[in-house]
Amino acid sequence: MVTKTPNPDSQLIPDRHPQHDLFICDVSDAVLKDVIQQMEHPFYSLSKKPETTIRRYEHNGNWLEITPSVKGLATIYDKDILIYCISQLMHQIRKGEEVSQRVRINSRDLLVFTNRGTAGKDYAALHEAIDRLAGTRISTNIRTGDEEQYDTFGLIDAASIRRKNGLDGRLQWCEVKLSDWVFSAIAAEEVLTLHRDYFRLRKPLERRIYEIARKHCGAQTEWSAYVETLHKKSGSKSPLKHFRYLLKELARHDHLPDYSVELCEESDKVVFRSRGTVPAALPSSDADGIPQLSPMTLEAAREAAPGWDIYALEREWRDWTSEAPRDPDRAFVGFCRKWYERKGAP
Repeated sequence: MVTKTPNPDSQLIPDRHPQHDLFICDVSDAVLKDVIQQMEHPFYSLSKKPETTIRRYEHNGNWLEITPSVKGLATIYDKDILIYCISQLMHQIRKGEEVSQRVRINSRDLLVFTNRGTAGKDYAALHEAIDRLAGTRISTNIRTGDEEQYDTFGLIDAASIRRKNGLDGRLQWCEVKLSDWVFSAIAAEEVLTLHRDYFRLRKPLERRIYEIARKHCGAQTEWSAYVETLHKKSGSKSPLKHFRYLLKELARHDHLPDYSVELCEESDKVVFRSRGTVPAALPSSDADGIPQLSPMTLEAAREAAPGWDIYALEREWRDWTSEAPRDPDRAFVGFCRKWYERKGAP
């Protein structure tokens, strides 16, 4: 069950809120999860230097505009905080527990979970990351049929930090209020599992390329994209020529989790091939009474919901279906069609 904060304008002061309205992260082995939309589009800066200019991304009639604060755009490393929160919340949701938009994080647990150090500079960096997440604003259009909707939101709505007394002044815990946009995606389980080694990827572009591959290749045998398209989707500020060199280096080292990478210079395409570590994770027919769908059905579903991860939609559909339909293949394609009509392109 998912609960929302009854008073969205209230400040994040623990003793003013009932305990059930506060979710405390305390699961050390939660499976890494990320919101699909954040993997699809370049919300985050790949630069280690503060990026303070407005960024705009357009694709297939949809646009995304990211406005940073004076402290800079939220980076792909800052995103670790949200991944941690999303992973913890999804762990509890799958157990049938209640969760809330207000999430309290033990600072040291977060640093250990995300494969970071626990020195004073690491706590200071955590504080700066929260400031950037709170200051970054997203504006976007959402197309559904012949209508267009404009939305603007933040990555987190508010934050509170408790600092330990003493010379080092390290953070004891921090509390964030996730934005409605992020929390709604969690409630709708619009998430994908990340490999645990995601946090071991030290280069920003490696993380971003992995996210794109995880979103688009999924559990498929392989997926390819033109270098120019990948450059656009990554949000990289590097010139295309240098970006191509970075991809060549990524393919040469071949250490990306879940996928191998090949740069085909003749076609100027990047091919991602599954290492077989991303299971489709679909229930068998014994578990839900629904037989496995045919490849033709999956192809028809891709046409009905272009851009969406069909395997993720199939999991959603199986969870949603209370009993086996007479014609599962037709029912699933219909589900994907309605999903696309309701949510539009990812």
